[in-house]
Amino acid sequence: MSDLINISFGDAALTALLGYLVVFFGLVLLMVVVIIMGKIMVSRANKAKAAVPAAPTAPAPEVPAAPGSAGELKLYDTDPRDAAMIMAIVADTLGKPINQLRFISIKEVKEDEV
Repeated sequence: MSDLINISFGDAALTALLGYLVVFFGLVLLMVVVIIMGKIMVSRANKAKAAVPAAPTAPAPEVPAAPGSAGELKLYDTDPRDAAMIMAIVADTLGKPINQLRFISIKEVKEDEV
C-alpha cells in the first residue's frame, strides 16, 4: 500500500493526468449533449415553422396623427430621451406650447464634426 502523504513524483503525475483526462472527457461529453440538443431544437422549430402556413398580411392601417402633433420627427444619432429634452427646452425658451412647434429632425453634432 502506498503512502498518500509521501507520494512519488511518478504517482503524482499519473494521478494528475488521470484527473485531467476525466475532467476533459466529461466536458467533451457535455459538449456533445449540448450540440445534439441544439440540433433537435432547431429541427423541431423548422418543423413547426413549416406546419404553420404563412397568412398574407394586410398593410397596417394609416394611424392619424395625435391632435396637436406636427408630424414625424427624424432622429440622427440622438437618443429619444435627449430629443425630448431638447424639444422641451426649445419650447420653454420660446414660451410656446410644444404642440405648436414643428420639429423636423434632430441630429447630434460630435465635437470632431464642428
